Amino acid sequence: MPRVPYTSEDLNYNSDCRANSEQQDDSARPEFEPVSANISNYDTVFIGYPIWWGTMPKIINTFLETYDLSGKTIMPFCTSGGSGIDASVSSIRSICPNADVKDGMRGSASTSDTQITEWLSVNMPAE
Repeated sequence: MPRVPYTSEDLNYNSDCRANSEQQDDSARPEFEPVSANISNYDTVFIGYPIWWGTMPKIINTFLETYDLSGKTIMPFCTSGGSGIDASVSSIRSICPNADVKDGMRGSASTSDTQITEWLSVNMPAE
């Protein structure tokens, strides 16, 4: 969760809003509230986000650069009205070169339970 929550004005893409400013600044790293779970206890980490300007929001960069996900399986998934997930998956792989970053899943309002189950069955590591 962002340390400073996003308001509807922050997400008004038709203006010079906070989301647009962050996405256009490669060095932007919005702060977030620390994760309450001990990530070192998990082998697989699911990372979900909306697509902003063709990729993940900068706060996801902050998360990935804060926690050491080396040796973990990362399962990225996103929501998007039109943009794909490939650019963000490439970014995650670049930030986390020592993790097993799986092919991501882009969901929309029409994504079915069957599609989600299929993505999980293809990408989840065997136990």
